[in-house]
Parts: sequence; structure tokens; C-alpha cells
Amino acid sequence: MSILGKTFTWWNGATIGTALFSWRKGEKVGEDAIGNAYFTNRDRSRRWVIYAGANDASCVAPEWHGWLHNTSDAVPDDSMPPPRGWQLPAAVNATGSLDAYRPAGALDRGGRRAAASGDYEAWSPDAA
Repeated sequence: MSILGKTFTWWNGATIGTALFSWRKGEKVGEDAIGNAYFTNRDRSRRWVIYAGANDASCVAPEWHGWLHNTSDAVPDDSMPPPRGWQLPAAVNATGSLDAYRPAGALDRGGRRAAASGDYEAWSPDAA
């Protein structure tokens, strides 16, 4: 991204001001599997995240979400048990993207649904 983009846009990664603040006043605490970096200030009163890509809160892993909101003081890298075999890795919310779930019958999939069971009769104003 250009220097002007980094200066004035907040929705597509960290701005220059946030990056400088993180570098000067922040202390990096950890990083998640997606690549987001988590910071706190020197007296541990503020916590924030620098996203690896676009600024999307659904990109924060659940264990780091708890740390960001002061639910836990322990850093998730150190305090979390290993994931269970049935747990899936955290995924970004796909709503509004091409990867979003579209059930059969959705307009994006042709708009054709399975036939009704036969007891359904469409309402008509003339039938009354």
C-alpha cells in the first residue's frame, strides 16, 4: 500500500500512526496462527491487535479475543491447553464473500429449491 494509503486509511491494515505507536509505546506480546500481532503498553493497561490483512474483527482467534477484552491476564500462547482433536482452527467470517455459505435454493445458486411435499398450495387473492 502507498504511503498515502497507510496514512489515511484505517480499514486496510494498520495506519502509520498505529504502527509508530505500537513500535514506540507498545510491547509485542504474541502472534496467532493467522499472523495478527498482539500488543500491550508498558504498564499493561491497554491491549490491541495489528491485523495481518484487512481490519476485520472476525480474524481474531477466540483465545486472543478473551485476552484483548481483559477476560484473562495470561497470554494465550502460554496458558492455553493444546487443541482437542475435534476442534477446528479459527476461520474468518466469510459472510458477504464468495466463500459464504449458500444453501440449495439461494438466488446465487440458481434459485431452485427442492419440490414441496404436495400439501402446499400458494395463496392467491382471487381464490378467497
